[in-house]
Amino acid sequence: MAKIIGIINQKGGVGKTTTAVNLSAFLAKHSRRVLIVDTDSQGNATSGLSMERRHFDPDIYDVMMGNAPVEEAIVDTDMKRLFLLPASMNLAGAEIEMVGMENRETILKRILSQVRDKYDYIIIDCPPALGLMTLNVLTAADSVIIPIQAEFYALEGLSQLVKTIHAVTKNLNPDLDILGILLTMYDGRTNLSVQVRDEVESYFGDTVFKTVIPRSVKLSEAPGFGQPITLYAPKSKGGVAYKKLSREVLKRVEK
Repeated sequence: MAKIIGIINQKGGVGKTTTAVNLSAFLAKHSRRVLIVDTDSQGNATSGLSMERRHFDPDIYDVMMGNAPVEEAIVDTDMKRLFLLPASMNLAGAEIEMVGMENRETILKRILSQVRDKYDYIIIDCPPALGLMTLNVLTAADSVIIPIQAEFYALEGLSQLVKTIHAVTKNLNPDLDILGILLTMYDGRTNLSVQVRDEVESYFGDTVFKTVIPRSVKLSEAPGFGQPITLYAPKSKGGVAYKKLSREVLKRVEK
C-alpha cells in the first residue's frame, strides 16, 4: 500500500516541483515503485519528466472529471519504476467545475485509492494556492513535505498553511501529518540562509529535515531536458542533496 506524500506550499517558486520530481526519482532508484501526480495546471512536473512535452490524453483533469479511468492516464517515464499521472492547462478551470460535484474534497483520494496498491510511494506536486485542488491533496495524503526557500520571508504564510493542515486533520483526514520541513535554495555562505535555518529549526524542531537543498544551476537546467537530476547530473550538488533527502524520507517513513 503506497505512502502518499503531498509536496505543498501556497507560495510559488520555493522548489515544490523540483522536490516532487527529484525526490520521486531517487525513491525509484532505491527500488521503490513511485507514482508522481501533477495537480498543478502549469504542468511543470509533467514537462520536467517528458522531453517531448507532448499533450497527454487523457490526463489528471479527465480522470478527476470522471471522463477516463486513472489507469489509462498513468504513463511511463525514462526511469525504471517511476510513473507519472500528468497534468495540463485543462486543470486551470477544474476547481470551478469541482465546486458543484458531490464530496468534492475527496475526489483525488477516491482516484488514488484505485491504484494505491500498485506503488510504494505516491508523490503529489501541489499548485501554489490553498484552493480546492490543494484541499484534495491534503485529504488524500498520509503526510506532507513543506519546502521553504531560505529567504527573508520564509515563514510568512506558513502559519496559514499549518492552520489549513490542522483544519483538514480535524475535519477530513485525521491521519495527516507533516513529514518534514525542507529548506531549499540554501546558501550556507550567507548569513541570511543560516539565520533562516536557525529560525525554522527553533520553530519546528526535529520536523525540519537535516538535508538542505542548495542553489544549483544543474537543478535549474534539468527540467529543460525533461529529466530528473538522477539522469541529468546525479553527482551535482543538487543531485547529492536530493539523494540524501530520499534516504532521510525513507528513514522517516519506513522506520
